[in-house]
Amino acid sequence: MNYLTITYGCYLLLSVSFTIWVGRTLFRHGRLFLVEIFHGNAELADAVNKLLLIGFYLINFGYAAFALSTSHNVDDITSMIERLSLKVGGIILILGFMHFFNLFVLFRLRRKAKEHHFPIANAE
Repeated sequence: MNYLTITYGCYLLLSVSFTIWVGRTLFRHGRLFLVEIFHGNAELADAVNKLLLIGFYLINFGYAAFALSTSHNVDDITSMIERLSLKVGGIILILGFMHFFNLFVLFRLRRKAKEHHFPIANAE
């Protein structure tokens, strides 16, 4: 049995699944912040939200692909689980960092929008 191939397959399945789940969650719940930041301009908020989602996917899928290879031997179940825990743990940490970074940026933009109330033209 080729444990390295199984490890790669599990890693890709888990990292893609986690990335899509977190991306969809950020997309769904981030919209409210963006609509407020853009003073009710839902069309602009939706466009920015989609662009942010694409950027999120590109960064995380790119990192997952970059981190795929391993120089360690994976020749039994124990080493496979150890390698997977390190690889998937790295992806989860990156996703968590991206999540908090997105929240940080959204809250800063929201605060600035409330402080300065920049007029942004509605697309009406």
